Parts: sequence; structure tokens; C-alpha cells
Amino acid sequence: MRITGTHFNYYLICHRKLWLFANGIQMESNSDLVYEGKLIHESSYPRRSDKYEEIEIDGIKIDYFDAKKKVVHEIKKSDKKTEAHEWQVKYYLYVLEQNGIENCTGLLEYPRLHKTEEVFLTQPEREAIIEMQIKIASLIQAEQCPEKLSKTKCKNCSYFDFCYVGDEGMRG
Repeated sequence: MRITGTHFNYYLICHRKLWLFANGIQMESNSDLVYEGKLIHESSYPRRSDKYEEIEIDGIKIDYFDAKKKVVHEIKKSDKKTEAHEWQVKYYLYVLEQNGIENCTGLLEYPRLHKTEEVFLTQPEREAIIEMQIKIASLIQAEQCPEKLSKTKCKNCSYFDFCYVGDEGMRG
């Protein structure tokens, strides 16, 4: 199984969400928040597709890659999950490197916040990615779905209703 950037992101946010997504239970199409993020992605930089390439390689899909400057551009709605966003871009940089495209950097872009963050990949992070890939594959292949997180952490998740259906009071 190929590990995608989404798998990597979900691994850092919620193991249950990762397992559900990887095992064919995908709730993103029903989420207003996911739809809003998609609109931000499509409308924030309307001419970007003219300048940069979309790359699909080894299970990852990079929407905007500046091949001349070797920069991965990743657009996010909010900076609430910054660590997961950073590692997703680091994973993209790692996969590019593994395929002979070296010395790339990343840019995390938060258009609503008028904020950008540079992302680089270090040797210790390369080693951490190898370990995370093993853990992600193990989680995905597990027979049992991981336990839910605290409801307060989950209330804006596209899987919230799935995970908490039937819970009395839906208090967090």
C-alpha cells in the first residue's frame, strides 16, 4: 500500500481518522469545513495552475510544484493543525527526494491569515519519516479501529458524527 500525504496528515491528527479513511470510510465529501477548505484552495491563487505543475508520484499528489525553484506549495485553511501540515509537506519533500528530485523546500500557505511558513527536511526528520511510514502501515492494516479521542478535540472533524453517533447528550 502506498502512503499518501493525507495518510501522513491524519496519522498526526488522529489514528482513528487515519484508519477509517484508509479502510474506505471517507466522510470528507459530507463536510462543510472540508468544502470550505477546497474553495479556499481553488480561489486563493487563481493563476497558480498556469505557473506551477501538479505532480503525482509514489502515492502523493502535490497540487502546486514550482519545478524551477523546487518549491512545494501547500495551501491550508487554518493553522490549527500546523504540526500535521508541516509533516505532510516534509513527507512530500521526502518522496520527491526518494525519486531523485533533491534540494526541494516547501511553503505552507494560509491565505486567510496572510501567512506563509517555510518547510525544510533535515536528516533526523528523514529518519522519523521512515519510522512513521512503518507505524502508519501498521495502523492501516490493523484489524481493530483505534479508539476515539476526546470529543472536544473532534467537534470540527468530518468524522465527528460517525464516531459519536448514539452518544448521549453529545457533550464535549
